[in-house]
Amino acid sequence: MELANETTVQEFILLGFGVTQQKRFIILVFFTILYILTLLENITIITLVVLDAHLARLPMYILLSNFSWLEMCYVSTTVPRMLFDLPSPHAVVSFHACFLQFYIFFSLGSTECFFLSAMALDRYLAICHPLRYPQLMSPNYCYILVAACWVIGFLWYLTPAVLISRLSFCDHNKIDHFLCDPGPILSLACPPLGIAPIISQICLNALIIGNGYFVVLSYGIVVLTLMKTSNRGNRRKAFSTISFHGIVVTLLYGSVAGMYLTPGGENQSDITKAVTLFYTAITPFLNPLIYCLRNDQVKEALGRMWKRKEKWLRRKVEM
Repeated sequence: MELANETTVQEFILLGFGVTQQKRFIILVFFTILYILTLLENITIITLVVLDAHLARLPMYILLSNFSWLEMCYVSTTVPRMLFDLPSPHAVVSFHACFLQFYIFFSLGSTECFFLSAMALDRYLAICHPLRYPQLMSPNYCYILVAACWVIGFLWYLTPAVLISRLSFCDHNKIDHFLCDPGPILSLACPPLGIAPIISQICLNALIIGNGYFVVLSYGIVVLTLMKTSNRGNRRKAFSTISFHGIVVTLLYGSVAGMYLTPGGENQSDITKAVTLFYTAITPFLNPLIYCLRNDQVKEALGRMWKRKEKWLRRKVEM
């Protein structure tokens, strides 16, 4: 971690968006509101699942409540720091803080990919094997699946993160981004880079392609199964559910694949920043709306919670 003049890199400079002060203020206000709304949406979902006895027993909502917690952690890894840095033309971040953000950000992203696969598996078992579903996806097995997603997600990118952190940075310490991302960081490292870029790309390819293939295959089998069913009501309801899931999967994998699997995808700074903003701040805001807040069972749970609140308020007034 030494520069060409033998000094040691102690910090990186994040160049941010490279726009005027007025535009930075607009971005600050917009994403502050978006961040608060994202937290409120996900807190609402978690609260509903925890307090509603019916939803708390259903594997799909156990997965969704944990997914909401994941989204809160994911968006909080990057957005608050970005909002804090926006008033200044550039921000200074310590070497260790930069790599800590990089590792946590990628670990949470990996965990999200595994969660999407877990939810695809849940829908596959529920629709294609309905008689065995209560045994195959019991609450206990569901919690084991949740734990596996978290553990594997945080182990997945550990080796590339360690290898990249041990590289020497002999060009400069300015990162043309608003967060610590492996592409811009690797562009600062001086040769030889060793196996770090190769291991990093292998892990990314395996994560995105492997989980993406599993999700597409699962939903493909689900669609074929639904086409054979004679119950139009159940078929319409199931298609509605998996179509919402498909939107979330498309938003995530479309943006991430464009960034990390396309040659040169990380080298165009303006496009990189825009795409990164999309999957770090905008998709966590959209996911709760797509997954839950338009769901009939969630609406019914909201109604039950509101009625309980009204009864509680009436008792308070009567006392």
